[in-house]
Amino acid sequence: MVVVAHADDAEFGCSGTVASWCRQGMEVVYVICTDGSKGTSDPSITSQELVQIRKREQEAAARVLGVKTVVFLGYEDSMLEPTLALRRDIAREIRRHRPDVVICPSPTRNLSHQGYIGHPDHIAAGEAALSAVFPAARDRLTFPELLAEGLEPHKVREVLISDRDNADTWIDVSDTIETAIEALQQHVSQVGGWDVAKGMRQWRANTGKPKNIPYAEAFKSFQFWVD
Repeated sequence: MVVVAHADDAEFGCSGTVASWCRQGMEVVYVICTDGSKGTSDPSITSQELVQIRKREQEAAARVLGVKTVVFLGYEDSMLEPTLALRRDIAREIRRHRPDVVICPSPTRNLSHQGYIGHPDHIAAGEAALSAVFPAARDRLTFPELLAEGLEPHKVREVLISDRDNADTWIDVSDTIETAIEALQQHVSQVGGWDVAKGMRQWRANTGKPKNIPYAEAFKSFQFWVD
């Protein structure tokens, strides 16, 4: 399962890994927290129109990667907070789909790079996702309404946090870099005139350098003891 704030976050962050997993026959579920209603500088597009555009783009990107299930939680874009409601909604999807591994954003702001200080929605999604994994999805008595829905507790085995600067796990995506590029290119409203192929190759190559991997995606891994 991949939990992210916005349509396109997964393609920017972990699409090579997702493509590789899908090729291996694994089932991958996307959980998109926000409705994507704010991500444009085009004055001719309304928030309502943008929601539908970004939903279609995300579904198209998922098809490229082999992801068959995309869940849109529909929280307002740029207003996301790590509330109990968001934690419950993510825990619901964890209990429903019962993933072994969850990928999510970092719950902390990173100030080590110039030009980007981190989106507050990413931070909120990361905190809510981690809190949903542990303990909300695991504990029977947390959110009893989920039990009433027939959703039994589930223990995730591993969390991969998208945090290149504190990474301890590198996944070689050299065989899926072209698929990852094609997936990101589906987000036309977001990538605009950016050279996606050049940018993605450079980004993944820089990520792989510490381990001499041609193209890589990097994560901070936490593994849980599961009975």
